[in-house]
Amino acid sequence: MTYLRPRTLDDALAALAAGAPVVLAGGTDFYPARVGRAIDDDILDISAIADLRGITEADDHVRIGALTTWSEIIEAALPPWFDGLKLAAREVGGAQIQNAGTVAGNICNASPAADGVPPLLTLDAEVELASSRGRHSMRLANFIIGNRETRRARDEIVTGLRIPKPARPARATFLKLGARRYLVISIAMVAAVIERDTAGAVAAARIAVGSCSAVARRLHVLERELVGQPLGGGLGALVEARHLSLLSPIDDIRGTGAYRRDAALTLVRRALDALAQAPPEATPRRGSAA
Repeated sequence: MTYLRPRTLDDALAALAAGAPVVLAGGTDFYPARVGRAIDDDILDISAIADLRGITEADDHVRIGALTTWSEIIEAALPPWFDGLKLAAREVGGAQIQNAGTVAGNICNASPAADGVPPLLTLDAEVELASSRGRHSMRLANFIIGNRETRRARDEIVTGLRIPKPARPARATFLKLGARRYLVISIAMVAAVIERDTAGAVAAARIAVGSCSAVARRLHVLERELVGQPLGGGLGALVEARHLSLLSPIDDIRGTGAYRRDAALTLVRRALDALAQAPPEATPRRGSAA
């Protein structure tokens, strides 16, 4: 077993190029998965790389560094279209987990029940990756390909997430159903973003469901059918069971597949009703995330 804790990204990438150790960020999934046995993995601990932390802004996007913790997301001054991600951040374990767990760790672990994935999908997040061979990015929807499977190559590190700014006023939310209120793996969860046009109708919608498939899924058919609908009471009533047909929920200790599907339908309706009744926001200004 070897343990490396580089302080620069270049040193970390060089270490990955020389071998294939486990990349460790917050460790909130790594250590619980190894309870009861000796840790014999070769570990590359990237938690000391300061350049991978923090939230920054450009004219057309907000960037979240890979090592940004869920507590930092909760505390950050972010616009209303980040509200879904903030709500999800509060569901990632307890305060201790939120203080240590990272945004990149959540997506790289790629659990079907990862709380951060549905809201990041509705934000059209792009994943930034780096290796000694170069850098590139891809949409989060293309990055996670299965239960705990991603397209990250063995010599790559996720360096951050890029969130494009919406062109119109937007609001977001996140709803989660579990067996109890806190500290629970979800039975079903839903994230949604609604953009509003000048006439008070839906200009764009992005809706994602988690814990009901091997990967969280966007409801693209529903999103298209919502465009042009007036915002106000009754938006949730437009959601039908057919809109969730691409989901494939399983039976497990937390609930049956049929229960999950029904719960997801209810959560989508509630999320849309909540956003439809929210007050309009000022159009996001380029150059200001707060």
